[in-house]
Amino acid sequence: MRRFIVLIAIILILVGIGSALEEYTPFFRDYLNSVGFSSSQSLGGDKVRVVSEESVVIDVVKKVGPSVVTVAATSQVSIIDRNDPFSIFGFPSPNTPSRPETQNIGSGFIVTSDGLIVTNKHVVSDPEAKYTVITASEKKYSVERVFRDPLNDIAILKIDPSQNAGEKLSPVTLGDSSKLQVGQLAIAIGTPLGEFSNSVTKGIVSGLGRGIVAGSPFEGFVERLDDVIQTDAAISPGNSGGPLLSSEGQVIGVNTAVSQNGENIGFALPINLVKERMDEFNSSGQFNRAYVGVSYKMISRQLALQNDVPEGAYVQTVVEGSPAAVGGIREGDIITHIDGTKIEPRNNDLSKIIATKKVGQQVAVKIWREDENGNADTSDIKITLGNATEQ
Repeated sequence: MRRFIVLIAIILILVGIGSALEEYTPFFRDYLNSVGFSSSQSLGGDKVRVVSEESVVIDVVKKVGPSVVTVAATSQVSIIDRNDPFSIFGFPSPNTPSRPETQNIGSGFIVTSDGLIVTNKHVVSDPEAKYTVITASEKKYSVERVFRDPLNDIAILKIDPSQNAGEKLSPVTLGDSSKLQVGQLAIAIGTPLGEFSNSVTKGIVSGLGRGIVAGSPFEGFVERLDDVIQTDAAISPGNSGGPLLSSEGQVIGVNTAVSQNGENIGFALPINLVKERMDEFNSSGQFNRAYVGVSYKMISRQLALQNDVPEGAYVQTVVEGSPAAVGGIREGDIITHIDGTKIEPRNNDLSKIIATKKVGQQVAVKIWREDENGNADTSDIKITLGNATEQ
């Protein structure tokens, strides 16, 4: 009888355990699936998280790696004769011969299957150089055209896919940088130091909306960057122009700069900026820049007080037929506001304000003007901005 009671108790316990497992197993299984854990992996310690992150990075590299390219530049360099007396000063003599030299200088990524590639403007800044794109499979393409954005550190390279008929260009998927969150995974792919193609680093999005002065001694540039993504994914000289990627393998930024003042601090242009400029490029075949048509000198507060004039942009010349000329701006006018925004030397230079406007946009311009009798007055005029690329 006692054995029978014990047997019943054991059966009841097993039924209870089975019911609990049946109830909670789906939730446990869903959790494991959400972190990328498979039944063949161990549950020891933090291994679930580690294996998941490794899998994510590996999958992203497999997906996007073929779309990342190296950009090389070929330029003429002088052959310095050590017996030439000029060489002791580091300069070639006037008749010194030259030879072409090719160097890998940056990275880029394919955005269309017909051969459009995005990179940084500073990577292809030399108008005299000839550029080559080298794909992950080491196929080389001569760059036929270089389109440089006059306002941002963005350039588009055009190659002909038929140069290597056996290779199919694989475009990336562009993400949405407005949805980025600090702390999310960030993966960078590029050619650091112009040497190690398709190198991969990972980190997190460290900050958003940064405004910094950044540069790269390798690529020889220093510039002001606004509203950029900060990441601790290692971005070395030569990574410029390569993609910063999300865990889904979407491009969230264009790796642009390394901070001059710290380690493991890199910056990328948000991809939404690139998408906006790409839309403009695809519709017009060029990058457009809003254009007023004046040369000017900024009047500081001190100078304004000394001369009893307002702060603003003092118009020195007006280009004939320009939007400014058509709108009625004259030499000697002082532009004080654009669409209600005050023009001041420290924060709102005229060119900075115009850079935020679009070609064809009508803007309200407030000007201060003094007549021949020394009487001054302000007036409001409307100007329709032109396109600087057409000048």
